[in-house]
Amino acid sequence: MCPMSDSKPRSNRPRPSTPQAALDALLAEPSGGPIRRALWLDELDRRLHPHLPHPLAAHARLANFDNGRLVFVVDTPVWRAKLRLAAPELLNVARSIGLDATELVVKTASAPLAASAQPIRKATPMSAAAQQALQAALASLKDPGSPDPEDAA
Repeated sequence: MCPMSDSKPRSNRPRPSTPQAALDALLAEPSGGPIRRALWLDELDRRLHPHLPHPLAAHARLANFDNGRLVFVVDTPVWRAKLRLAAPELLNVARSIGLDATELVVKTASAPLAASAQPIRKATPMSAAAQQALQAALASLKDPGSPDPEDAA
């Protein structure tokens, strides 16, 4: 007997009969708290990010806000030092948007914050032998009764 088969919904409220968007349904559940917090932190990061010095903005991300502490993550120690220098201005901006920010904590990530863009590879030119082989393969696929489009031109 599987105990999961006898489980009942944790909520006593009736579920709506109309379909809901998956995210809305997830956020409505009590377990949606961490997702709501992550969305709030992401929005807070978007509001603070424009106030970071230009070169630093690409290397820093808000990680948390808790008990008056803004916690940022950077990808190298150099950016950590630069963000610490910008702390007074960033704390003032955080206070101006309603946060009771009193301290800035900067941590260095062990991995890059954003996936680096893959270099664009240029196509290698096809050799003459490969071109001939491709033409032969295409010719073998043609219906013998159909006219050749190159002959019509």
